[in-house]
Amino acid sequence: MNEPILSGERLRLARVALGLTLEQLGERVGASRQYLNQIEKEQKSPTMEMIEALSAALIVDRSFLCSRPALEVSAERCHFRKQRTTPISVAAQVTARATVFAEFLRRIDTEVSLPPVSIPTIAVETTRDIEEAAEQARSIWRLGTGPISNMTRVAENAGAVVTFFGGVSERVDALSIDLDRPLIVRNEAKPAACRMRFDIAHEVGHLIMHRGLQTGDKFTEGQANRFASAFLLPRGAFIHEFPRSRFLSWEGIFEMKLKWKVSAAAILRRAYDLRLIDADQYRTGNIHLTKTGQRKKERFDDILKLEEPELVSSALAAIEEVSIGSAERLALSVGMKGSFLSAVADLNISEVPDQKNVAVLRRIEGS
Repeated sequence: MNEPILSGERLRLARVALGLTLEQLGERVGASRQYLNQIEKEQKSPTMEMIEALSAALIVDRSFLCSRPALEVSAERCHFRKQRTTPISVAAQVTARATVFAEFLRRIDTEVSLPPVSIPTIAVETTRDIEEAAEQARSIWRLGTGPISNMTRVAENAGAVVTFFGGVSERVDALSIDLDRPLIVRNEAKPAACRMRFDIAHEVGHLIMHRGLQTGDKFTEGQANRFASAFLLPRGAFIHEFPRSRFLSWEGIFEMKLKWKVSAAAILRRAYDLRLIDADQYRTGNIHLTKTGQRKKERFDDILKLEEPELVSSALAAIEEVSIGSAERLALSVGMKGSFLSAVADLNISEVPDQKNVAVLRRIEGS
């Protein structure tokens, strides 16, 4: 009987997703860094005993390490917006986690009827194009021109999956992967609902405008920011509601924040972009936010409720309702153990929510 052949690429994927260095993995399996590096480069073939040890250390089934990649995430598919100080190792871990999560999502998609993907592809060049793209997306999703009550639900209704990764994503602003079932990873370290909603709208903008394009540069990030601003604060409604006066009306701006669930900083920027305030007023407004300590935490941030993703938890609940342990068996079918998915994607496979309504079997109602 032939021994299984370990895939060095799969080994590295599992290791990086767990945030382990070669030295740390070596300590777990009793092997040197050099030896493991040679295995990952497929310069050496490990014994069956070593494959079993690696599987146990990485909390995956042997089949995960001995299969070929089921999913390849190219740079053009991965819209990765990291902070300037984000180490390369952190960026690699987030991408690895997202790849693992997306692989499991594909398996979920074969078991339950998730909302169909209805994210349009719209090419843009000018600022006007971006404004029209935002208006078109609202029209396609029948959102009208009023405030969006739940941006996370809008993205999930359009067929994307929204999630967050604990521990690592605090060093990353946001991430989206343009797959058959798009994935948006949000930053859990941003406690403000307004900022989180803007990040999700930003990633939706990437998925709409930058399909097949490499992003992360100042130009494409600026386009995605403009899309998020136009999507959350439609031009016509904003021009009608923004309080105009010789001096900035902070009372009026914060009233808009509560209504539209968009930060005061983003409202200022939108007003500047639409020429409702001049450069001096915009600069004065930003100085005020800085001096009053509102750059990281604004007034009323405490009372705006954070949005929670619903799609995956509902899908797992639907699967688990068929038979207790079905979600765990589904994970094992792609070589992943529940504890591995808990570690890399914050999914509690063994204790899925007890939901009778199984909303995932139809489009999540409302927006």
